[in-house]
Amino acid sequence: MNYFQADNLSKAYAEKILFENINFGIDQGQKVGLIARNGAGKTTLLNIMMQRDIPDTGNCNFRNDITVAYLDQNPQFPSGASVSQTLLHGNSPLAQTLREYNQQLHWQENEPLKANPEKLQKLIARMDELQAWNHENKIKQILTQLKIDNLDQPVEQLSGGQIKRVALAKILIEEADFIILDEPTNHLDIDMIEWLEDYLSRQKLTLLMVTHDRYFLDAVCNEILELDRGEIFRYKGNYAYFIEKKQERENAMLAETEKARNLLRKETEWMRRQPKARTTKSKARIESYHQLKETASITPVAQTNEIIMQTARMGKKILELHNISKQFDARTVIDDFSYIFKRREKVGIVGSNGTGKSTLLNIITQNLAPDNGTVTTGETVQFGYYRQEGIQVDENKKVIDVIKDIAETIKVGKDTTFTAAQFLQYFNFPYSSQNDFVRKLSGGEKRRLFLLTVIMKNPNFLILDEPTNDLDIATLNVLEDFLSDFPGCLIIVSHDRYFLDNLVDHIFVFEGEGRIKNYPGNYTDYQLSKTNEKQKEKKEEKAKPRPERKEEKPGEKKKLTYKEQKEFEALEAEIEKLEQQKKETLEKLNSGQLPPEELQEVSQKYATLEEQLEEKEMRWLELSQWV
Repeated sequence: MNYFQADNLSKAYAEKILFENINFGIDQGQKVGLIARNGAGKTTLLNIMMQRDIPDTGNCNFRNDITVAYLDQNPQFPSGASVSQTLLHGNSPLAQTLREYNQQLHWQENEPLKANPEKLQKLIARMDELQAWNHENKIKQILTQLKIDNLDQPVEQLSGGQIKRVALAKILIEEADFIILDEPTNHLDIDMIEWLEDYLSRQKLTLLMVTHDRYFLDAVCNEILELDRGEIFRYKGNYAYFIEKKQERENAMLAETEKARNLLRKETEWMRRQPKARTTKSKARIESYHQLKETASITPVAQTNEIIMQTARMGKKILELHNISKQFDARTVIDDFSYIFKRREKVGIVGSNGTGKSTLLNIITQNLAPDNGTVTTGETVQFGYYRQEGIQVDENKKVIDVIKDIAETIKVGKDTTFTAAQFLQYFNFPYSSQNDFVRKLSGGEKRRLFLLTVIMKNPNFLILDEPTNDLDIATLNVLEDFLSDFPGCLIIVSHDRYFLDNLVDHIFVFEGEGRIKNYPGNYTDYQLSKTNEKQKEKKEEKAKPRPERKEEKPGEKKKLTYKEQKEFEALEAEIEKLEQQKKETLEKLNSGQLPPEELQEVSQKYATLEEQLEEKEMRWLELSQWV
């Protein structure tokens, strides 16, 4: 069943053509990843799909009877609403029912009591029909995993990252038929990303997603759409399949272009020799010549050679941290941390948001003083520090001038020097865009430019705080190649597991409450180590003697302890009693005889009884296996 169809879509800004006459459709159940370079038109295409922008030509439509949810890169909410009100502000039947039910129960403290007995009875029946009672547990799980805990906080007080997580939670809660996600992993820590990856993989839904997270793409998507040079290419498989087939396509394109160029040389010579009077046959050949010229002019994907930056000489002493501690408002973020860095060391840093990762970087670069401990930096160390927020650049400057203001030439090897233009070209700024003003760049292109201003100064100790946010996959591949050959020390804070796996020798894990643990190997090695630790803990827990149980002889049937037997018997009676109370409460709610005040009280009692009954039944099941 087709959920979305685009026919002959075209969009250009002035002379820059983003895409031209593209066609694609998305069917029910497909999970599609959209891949393109920064500035190629990914977000523009999504905005056209959502009717926030209009195409120059063509049209696109969603199926009429489906619901669609869109996670913007920078979502915005109207001010004045709390987080809880925002989460339930939707048009789906489930969201409307939950919102109205909450209003009837006076869950918003600042609203006057407006309970309507007849309406509440209808809502309870609707809650049963939509299985909304179970949905509340799902909402709690989503909010817990995305670390959204202050539901009464006004949305205008949230940070950008918090707003993105609330917007993501809202989409998952509403359960739309078709979900469109633009960079969903930005502002999520690795634990959140892995949870979301697992959640989207298991859910039966239709999905279109823009993300640079290659592990995420590989795990979630079963199809890839690539927007390249204004055209759409489709790959029926995950990211790994896409990489293989994309290489085959580019090799075929290179071969075709080379063949066209060889033939063009012969045709050009023929064109020069031809008299002005043309036969019909000659005119057909001339038309073929112009088509051939167009094919031969296709610029292949830049095949860049390795470049190794010529960094300043590094002495024996590099960086030493001794017993570093730091607190903010009595909250410990770093507790007695020590480490001595070695030459060419590449370290990854991971941990939940707010655990102190950026604090450590600011202490290392002496932008922040520790409360205790010492930081000793070698005399030859030159830091290059890329911050999450980037740097301030004059938006009215041209891209090439931003680089030239730092250096006209950049030394990239013992005997090799790049001009500013060549350096930009290497990092996927083609010559045609280097005279564009900074204000015209996409978010990802601006971050890439900020990154270049840091690395082109030839530091010998490079610190990158979330460098992968908003960068396209093509740029990430170039950056990985560059950093893998970087001859100095490297610290990377990132939630991009693929990026970390390709680059780092070991991992600093910020575990919270100031604890920092050092794991050898890359991120996957760390994850394997963590899994093994959990399995070991489970085995040790199982091996512990249970004092409340008597030691059993081999072959003897396991039994409950006396205390557990009494609890089990009591549970049966309690469950029966709760079920009867639930039945009576529901009859009261459906009677139509309760005044508004009592109706509210009884409805709240019904919800409480459901929770208690579920808890008792779970415990009964746990004990029943030993009966």
